[in-house]
Amino acid sequence: MKDLHVPSGPGLPSGLVVPDADLVERFSRSPGPGGQSVNTSDSRVELEYDVRTASTLTDAQRARALCRWPDGVVAIAASEHRSQHRNRVAARERLAALLREALAPPPPPRRATRPTRGSKERRLQAKKERARTKALRGRVRD
Repeated sequence: MKDLHVPSGPGLPSGLVVPDADLVERFSRSPGPGGQSVNTSDSRVELEYDVRTASTLTDAQRARALCRWPDGVVAIAASEHRSQHRNRVAARERLAALLREALAPPPPPRRATRPTRGSKERRLQAKKERARTKALRGRVRD
């Protein structure tokens, strides 16, 4: 097949092209229904991508990917379709989505904020109204 194109996103401003030589594909028999050719065609696809030896990743991207996959190998199996070609396409799409997600930088840390004076007053006022409503539910005294 052709090279794998990862669309642009956070951490990948211009996208990423993974050469076909960096991908390892294996085929095996897929379990489940398949009709007449169920035991003869190798339609299940296993796709592997080694992050440690990847030629297109920068050092920062490689470090982010190794945080996600400590052993350095991303393995994907696709067997949901009956045709080998469709399973290959599905596996590559899943790998592209995983890479795009893993290579994105972490979100900025949360900045702690304090409640405003108005929000405190509204909360206390609501508590008073709720207490007044509940107090009226008590027994009626003469």
